[in-house]
Amino acid sequence: MLCSGRTMLTHEPQGARSADDAGSHAGRRPRILLVDDERAIVESLRYALEKEGYEVLDSGEGGEALELARRSAPDLILLDIMLPGMSGFEICRVLRQESTVPILMLTARADEPDRVVGLDLGADDYITKPFSLREVLARVRAALRRAQVGARDVRERDERLSVGEVAMDVARHEVTVRGQAMPLPPRQFDLLRAFLANSGRVLTRAALLQHVWGYDFTGDDRTVDVHVRWLRQKLQEARSATTIETVRGVGYKLGA
Repeated sequence: MLCSGRTMLTHEPQGARSADDAGSHAGRRPRILLVDDERAIVESLRYALEKEGYEVLDSGEGGEALELARRSAPDLILLDIMLPGMSGFEICRVLRQESTVPILMLTARADEPDRVVGLDLGADDYITKPFSLREVLARVRAALRRAQVGARDVRERDERLSVGEVAMDVARHEVTVRGQAMPLPPRQFDLLRAFLANSGRVLTRAALLQHVWGYDFTGDDRTVDVHVRWLRQKLQEARSATTIETVRGVGYKLGA
């Protein structure tokens, strides 16, 4: 277990899988940016990640971390919330306007509001301290696989979807409502894509986790509720007659 304080760190046995299983940019190891101001946690995570074959960069200050993210083009960011200079929330908000890089938030608070804020800002997942190294590695592998599959889908498919007033160009990563652009962060884009491709069908939370987050997602299904609520709000702000309906006890469906 990796403790959130500065008193004790022990390593759990690591799985046999390497970073090559996750895949990344051809010709180099996947690059992880680790942002946390607790050096004991940074060194423990660095050891585990490098043992798995990842290249690891780290920063303990918010502003520095943002610039490092821009310069180094990481494949994934592990981002603590409480940082000197600039919070993890603010870093996530800025990066989500510039990049689709997977962001996994690290938080010492188990309170739902922190998790909801991070997801609303575009984080892909959250990990609550104290956490095990095995859990972190599993979530990193899963996020990298999802990013790789999503990029391949965009390269290989020239898909266009539409329901009612909502239209999506998958290759261009564009959504319009009545012809007006509606920018969406990556996870909300993927969620809307699932609804558009299954218009009129009720999708359970489990089905949405499978479609959008992947089979190996290790979070809970409340993640779906947060992203659905945020996407529904975006549609309402765009004054779309096409909306996401809640089917009590089952899940959600897109209705025109």
